[in-house]
Amino acid sequence: MAPYAPGTSEGLSSPLSYSMKACLFSVFRALAVSAVVVGITGAALAATPVKHHRKKKAGATLAAVAVSAGARLTAASVRSRKKVWVQTWDEPTYKDSTAGDKVDGEDLSIRKAAVDALGPLNGAVVVADPTTGRILTIVNQPLALGGGFQPCSTIKVSVALAALREGLVERTNPIKFYSKHSLDLTDALAYSNNYYFANLGIKLGYERVNYYAHLFGYGEKAGINVEGEHAGLFPAAPPKNGGMGMLTSFGEEISQTPLELAGLMSAVANGGTLYWLQYPRSQEEVTAFQPQVKRHLDIGNLIEQIKPGMKGAVEFGTARRAKQDDEILGKTGTCSEGRTHLGWFGSFNDTGGRKLVVVVMLTGGKPSIGATASGVAGDVYKRLASENFFKVSTPLTPALLSAPICCSR
Repeated sequence: MAPYAPGTSEGLSSPLSYSMKACLFSVFRALAVSAVVVGITGAALAATPVKHHRKKKAGATLAAVAVSAGARLTAASVRSRKKVWVQTWDEPTYKDSTAGDKVDGEDLSIRKAAVDALGPLNGAVVVADPTTGRILTIVNQPLALGGGFQPCSTIKVSVALAALREGLVERTNPIKFYSKHSLDLTDALAYSNNYYFANLGIKLGYERVNYYAHLFGYGEKAGINVEGEHAGLFPAAPPKNGGMGMLTSFGEEISQTPLELAGLMSAVANGGTLYWLQYPRSQEEVTAFQPQVKRHLDIGNLIEQIKPGMKGAVEFGTARRAKQDDEILGKTGTCSEGRTHLGWFGSFNDTGGRKLVVVVMLTGGKPSIGATASGVAGDVYKRLASENFFKVSTPLTPALLSAPICCSR
């Protein structure tokens, strides 16, 4: 996991950022090129007629020194370049994410869109109906149900709601960080500013952050009778690595499941009802499905204050790859857990006759970042929109077991 640093967390994976390493490599390369130029100049002087023997001797010396320096700098630049680009990850970036999935009871048209959008990436996609809590499809069920992962910057949604409820911040009131720099809540969410949310965490303190996190579903199962589901974890104390700042900006020591994020996003999408997520696995269960409320969250007036930031993330912030003609709101997350990148995106559409929550979690190497996850979710919405899915106001059609089994490669 990358150490905490002020700024935007998306794409951060080490104390020395890739841009810094690239800058050092460019300096080495420029010095090497300069040395070569000096060497050529020296060689030219060395090749002059004998009567200019002093210049010839000086040129030869200059050429020898420059060539030696150039060789050393070139070697250093190569070593630096290798340090930037050669990495080993514990999880593969590309994998057949449909292996082992069972599609009985799923909405097969939504599953097809999710499978096609994820493509060869190693990750999971959860699509749910925020008005009922029904899970419509899970792509890569072993990954989505098998355990939790660090939430990275997706934790900022719950932190924002907690800070608003406690009166520590207002959407349009900027917080000043440096002498000439300040951010309001909308931009802090849109750009995923770590410094902003680290400071909110310090002001809230552990007890209040812990209270609201559990209220919003962290540390417990999001589903009811969902076979194979494991609950996430919330730490019993502030993390040793970075304290409250890391807890509320990177989700340090928190374990979040894709279903937990889907539950929270559903509550934000529907105005504050936290449903038990249910995953019908047969036509009989689909037919008998009844929504079950876990609890009502008193956040209706707060949701309108975080929506501009979640919309901004898609319009101009860290989730621009999800942008569609229809309005999409969401929050990205990027960090490293051990030697594995994690990329999150929790989202919902805010227009049309039907609403969906789409959660994407990617794992693997460098491409597994929040921006990529937002692109996968955006593609899910795009594929469904092309079929006029969101223009229909009728309830979602149950999957038919007699339909061909689809959506596995």
